[in-house]
Amino acid sequence: MRLLVALVCGGAMLGGCIPQVAPPDGSSRPAPARPPRPTPPPVSSGIPADPSAPIVRGEMVRYATSPCGGACPVYTVTVRPDGTGTFEGQRFTAVTGARDFRVSPAQYEAFLTRLAPYRPRSGSVRTAPGTPACGQHATDMPSVEVQWDGRAGHRSFSYYFGCDRTRSPGVADALGSAPDLLPIASLIGARP
Repeated sequence: MRLLVALVCGGAMLGGCIPQVAPPDGSSRPAPARPPRPTPPPVSSGIPADPSAPIVRGEMVRYATSPCGGACPVYTVTVRPDGTGTFEGQRFTAVTGARDFRVSPAQYEAFLTRLAPYRPRSGSVRTAPGTPACGQHATDMPSVEVQWDGRAGHRSFSYYFGCDRTRSPGVADALGSAPDLLPIASLIGARP
């Protein structure tokens, strides 16, 4: 009985996830309003998270992970505005070496959107042990470096995943999940 109640209540709470279809009489329903684009929470100094950061289309984005004290996948993925991409597996990935792939315009846009709040207005920003934005930190964690190259020049953001996450809520999740927006899961393989 508890399971039935849980399923009914859970289904009611997820009602917004059910696709909208036309009623049997053929009349059309108004399209549901799109929720506003979520904005990342503000973060402390040293991290260029700007919820209104412009997405700069036409840039090539390079996303590179570093080793950790365990079996973290080490790879570089480059995505270009023409829809081409290159994955370079180095350690603890399902595929080692370079592999080319394609991204749809929607995948490219989603990847840019996820990373846009961390794109510095100019130059490079680094959040790592010893920088004010990092604070206390865990050891043996991986880091990621994101580079943007295009007409606006070169920008880069480096983030160490062992930094105090209360100083920069949401940054680790946004950066860590960005590759999930690309068709490279089978190239990366299992992640610890």
